Amino acid sequence: MSSLAWHFLAARNGVPVYRDGAPAIAGEWQTYDGPIVLCQRGLHASPRAIDALKYAPSSWASLCEIGGRVVHDTDKIVCSRRKTMWIADATDVLWLSARLSALDVLHLWDAPQIVRDFLETGDDTLRAAARAATWDTAGPAARSAAWDTESHNQRLEGLLMELAP
Repeated sequence: MSSLAWHFLAARNGVPVYRDGAPAIAGEWQTYDGPIVLCQRGLHASPRAIDALKYAPSSWASLCEIGGRVVHDTDKIVCSRRKTMWIADATDVLWLSARLSALDVLHLWDAPQIVRDFLETGDDTLRAAARAATWDTAGPAARSAAWDTESHNQRLEGLLMELAP
């Protein structure tokens, strides 16, 4: 039996690669024949895109079919077979998703105007100042709340799916 999962690939010279440095190719099955151990051995992925981001070495996103021997943890999977269905540079989608999630929780704190302006417009010239102002003024609840709900994961996955060929 197989199921779908998210995986973010590494990048070398702007090209998506697997952790072993081999070029990532959509439609290709990878197999791992040894014992699978979470975080150590096997082919990894996450059932939710928002969880896969915790382990992302770059912004190259892929949706994968997983199968074979599978071990599940709360936010990740290790398996013996993984097929990369498609690969896309998700940089812009990740920034958009982060801004939309932050806007969802903006009511939790008195955000400086520079932060509001950046989140509402995405104007990259405001990013550094908005980041500095956020870390200086937002409490821990406001900084982490944007990633705490399933609705934010669903929005992220919807945006990522728009990248699929």
